[in-house]
Amino acid sequence: MTRIRQIRGLDEQHHMTLVCRDLSELANYARVDNVQFRMLKNNTPGAYTFILQATKEVPRRLQHPKRSTVGVRIPDHPVVLALLEELGEPILSTTLILPDEPFPLTDVEEIRELLEKRVDLVIEGGTVGIEPTTVIDLTGAAPQLMRAGRGDVTPFGIEE
Repeated sequence: MTRIRQIRGLDEQHHMTLVCRDLSELANYARVDNVQFRMLKNNTPGAYTFILQATKEVPRRLQHPKRSTVGVRIPDHPVVLALLEELGEPILSTTLILPDEPFPLTDVEEIRELLEKRVDLVIEGGTVGIEPTTVIDLTGAAPQLMRAGRGDVTPFGIEE
């Protein structure tokens, strides 16, 4: 996590994301009520990251320091799903947007050139595009859009 924060130039206020295989795994790390569960079930897997209250299973260093929340995601990418299945546990993740850059890095050769000496592994997983996930905070009375991205916000009653 320290290395990710250094590469991205992030402070402790930035939510890290736990990428999970499915809703049952997600429920180990985030408290989910019935309304939230229905929203998650109807919109995952997909291009969303959700901010939820962290469970006691989430180490404090992975939680937002003031809110005790965690970002969670259930991807629909086959390479990520295969990696999650092989590992048998979530992956800590964040969008690869370098400091002073407006868009995430997506080209594997560019990533390798810039970061090969700073990361343990670069996996070629195919084209994913530059638009990041949509981030939705589900900790309040109503879903709140934190970042617009690939995921459609209309199922959450949010107007852009």
